[in-house]
Amino acid sequence: MNLIEKLQQIPDYRHIKGLRHELWLVLLLILLGAMTGYWGYRPLEDFTVVHREKLIQLLDLEPTIKFPSYSTFRRILKSIDFQPLTDIFNSFAQVFVPPEPGERLAIDGKGIRCTLTDYSKSYQNFISIVSVYSHKRGIVLRMQPMSNKQESEITIVEQLIQEFQQQQVVFTLDALHCQKKLSSKLSTVAMTI
Repeated sequence: MNLIEKLQQIPDYRHIKGLRHELWLVLLLILLGAMTGYWGYRPLEDFTVVHREKLIQLLDLEPTIKFPSYSTFRRILKSIDFQPLTDIFNSFAQVFVPPEPGERLAIDGKGIRCTLTDYSKSYQNFISIVSVYSHKRGIVLRMQPMSNKQESEITIVEQLIQEFQQQQVVFTLDALHCQKKLSSKLSTVAMTI
């Protein structure tokens, strides 16, 4: 399946009333814009203006199409479920960029900007992406989103390491993963690798 077909399989969570743009098209525009340096809601709208003719030709769209506004990009990015996108990315990376033997991989979680909720409470919630990054190639091989209140980065890291169980790779982890209980569990996984 190509990228468009995979994006078309993501269920549209939006209410049918007022839908102007198909979800797959908006997601594809976000990906294309981000890959060419258009970061943010307004820059994504600029991307569709600057590259309008090329996008219409490339995607075989109607010449009269109205592309999404910055507010549409904002609404979708703030409310999208990251898991289907992550699954598409991980299946792509697994096939096209498998780890090399002896490769050094860093695993770390980073909070996604503007996903913070419960900001007035002592325990805030936000969305993070835990990534497996290749030092040598400078690319991400796997990733997994997590909600700070529902999951622990430690659990996600364990799951990601399990995915590389049959590979001969070396992991680097930050201090969070240096706890005695966790390090013994991870060393057992590393010995089976």
